[in-house]
Amino acid sequence: MDFEIERIAELVEETKARVIRLQFPEGLKRYGPDVAKRIQQQTNVTVLLSGNPCYGACDLDYDAQADLLVHFGHAEIPEIAAQRVHFVEMRSDVNVIPVVNDALRLIKGPRVALVTNVQHVHTLGSVRRCLESAGLQCSIGSGDRRVKYPGQVLGCNFSSARAIDVDEYLYIGGGAFHALGVALATGKRVIAADPFLHRTSISDASLIMKQRYALITKALNARTFCVLAGTKTGQRRLDLALELAEQAIERGYDAYTVTINELTPWTLYQFPAEAYVNTACPRVTIDDATRFKAPMLTPIEFEMVIGKRDLSEYALDEFSSS
Repeated sequence: MDFEIERIAELVEETKARVIRLQFPEGLKRYGPDVAKRIQQQTNVTVLLSGNPCYGACDLDYDAQADLLVHFGHAEIPEIAAQRVHFVEMRSDVNVIPVVNDALRLIKGPRVALVTNVQHVHTLGSVRRCLESAGLQCSIGSGDRRVKYPGQVLGCNFSSARAIDVDEYLYIGGGAFHALGVALATGKRVIAADPFLHRTSISDASLIMKQRYALITKALNARTFCVLAGTKTGQRRLDLALELAEQAIERGYDAYTVTINELTPWTLYQFPAEAYVNTACPRVTIDDATRFKAPMLTPIEFEMVIGKRDLSEYALDEFSSS
């Protein structure tokens, strides 16, 4: 993996930084000590490692003691003016074409759009040629200012997928959430091609939808809501949180707003409610649904519960470009 040690050393010299902070997502944290050592061998800078959880480019761990933050594993979010931050995107060098060839048997087409995460976004050109040589019409959509590259999707933004009208999508990457997110956001068939496990599958969002509607049904009996406003750099929707709390109060419910950085069952322990409304990271609401004792709702689901939105109008909560 390329940790851009030489480029970081150049930035240290260019910025005259004396202290830098390295931030890694959970899967890369174990490389931190070695990367810090290699940087210190080339510079006189003091290197600090962030031990806090890291969920994406929306979650920048600034420290007043550091002159520069180096964030690994994600691309910058263009609409966020990140100051004193260098992003090391950590592109994967795995060959995706073999698993794409396997995915051809699942594609019904003929119009297919490609989506992926930042680790594989550089492969989309070759994947497109592969699919077109098989007789398919292949497109790569451009998203809003929340995403940096055409075809890139985030856990909170699928605008590049919705940007074009196609029959189905091919998602390239590991894990299940992004492919499921595309399926939920578009309502279209999504083929997931995992180049690490060399596995292909059809993303089935029906189980998640059953879970979400079960939580919505349970929350219909709630009278007290705690509305959560995230304080992470790219997750701030305080105005929305305040608006939702006001809507609840206007309709005769009890509601209060809590600003929060880390959203877990333990951080909510002192804030009892019959249902929570999360305006921070949408993935917490979906991925961690079973961890919370009371229903954790998205803003759209909350509006269904209080009667502002019809139950048939379900849509995925996303952070769209402002």
